[in-house]
Amino acid sequence: MYVDALLGDWSDTGEIVALCDTNRTRMDYYNRRITASGRPPVPCFAPSDFATMLAGADAVVVTSVDATHTQYVCAALEAGVDVVVEKPLTTDAEGCAAIETAAERSDARVIVTFNYRYSPRNSALRRLLADGAVGEVTSVHFEWLLDTIHGADYFRRWHRDRTRSGGLLVHKSTHHFDLVNWWLAANPELVFAQADLLFYGAENAARRGLGPRPKRGAGAPAIGSDPFLLDMSRDERLARLYLDAEHEDGYHRDQDVFGDGVTIDDTMAVLVRYDNRAILTYSLHAHAPFEGYRVAVNGTEGRAELEVCERAWTPPHAAIDPSARAKEHAEGAWERLSLQRHWARREEIPLDGTVSRGRSAGGHGGGDRLLLDDVFRGPGDDPLGRQAGYRDGIRSVLVGVAASASARTHEPVGLVEKGTCLR
Repeated sequence: MYVDALLGDWSDTGEIVALCDTNRTRMDYYNRRITASGRPPVPCFAPSDFATMLAGADAVVVTSVDATHTQYVCAALEAGVDVVVEKPLTTDAEGCAAIETAAERSDARVIVTFNYRYSPRNSALRRLLADGAVGEVTSVHFEWLLDTIHGADYFRRWHRDRTRSGGLLVHKSTHHFDLVNWWLAANPELVFAQADLLFYGAENAARRGLGPRPKRGAGAPAIGSDPFLLDMSRDERLARLYLDAEHEDGYHRDQDVFGDGVTIDDTMAVLVRYDNRAILTYSLHAHAPFEGYRVAVNGTEGRAELEVCERAWTPPHAAIDPSARAKEHAEGAWERLSLQRHWARREEIPLDGTVSRGRSAGGHGGGDRLLLDDVFRGPGDDPLGRQAGYRDGIRSVLVGVAASASARTHEPVGLVEKGTCLR
């Protein structure tokens, strides 16, 4: 995303000066893209040389495995280098505390890329609530559905390991917790949750009688007929980034979703209390037949509802033929925002149709291009306050961390006001 931006529409804002990764094959892949644009290749650094790389940079974009974010963000801040970091900011309370300390000591800034803030439909809901359309918010119901393309993919990749991703309540749900924090302009105070692995993983496969499973898609006899086996050889980008890079680090991008080693949950329910007394009920479901979300915001003067279908259905050949994903993403997608005040009929709030425009609008409901403008050109005078900093990142992460802790202990977890510790 960021390489393409700096080689394309945002090339006037800066240039790529170096790459840092654990795998040279992957860096070579991106260097070929850089040279194809007419630019010279850039130096490549191993993680052990990250500090050396920073000496030649004004800013660093951190897109590494979630559990490694803390070390790179803190190192950059200590070197006075601005940081653009993918969500989640980090994966635990200790990481939040370390980043907060580094940020308070540094003159450099941190941007957390919550691209769903920029999706026009989510911005429209923020505008409604900020204008007082429903009065004082009393409760939010938020349901997010991941289908068996998107949801299943987390169980093939490194995300399946909780120690690396923090689980979906951290890796994925921080998107959603940030949206609620931002919509309400409020701070989460108390969290209670339940979570479980009910669909993916070896035990669930055995329980449903699925029989013996291959460890991965590559070379599996059932590839082409099993909709859960990913065929990376059919996707040139995946093949070059992962199949061709396996000899360096042994990382398999196409692990079986019903195999051993899955330590994250696929079914989650969370209850959050905010400092403005609003209550959030949230659920994440990672094996739905379609992809989308529903949000209902109740207030003292009415109710707003946002409903989004991002992919209407999942064809069985989607994991085998990646082109099917884009095709089905565009078919049957829709979005609707409505407002109903007390003693009045429901009214539809016009949206700009970002879903129906598909890829040209940018990913995440049209939010990616707007986010990239904010990152590389600055937010300007944005009344919605969409650009997120490290404190926003901390608030969202800690809801997920607290929810995971609550699911393990079956007890509510409180958040300290400063936002970096749990009690």
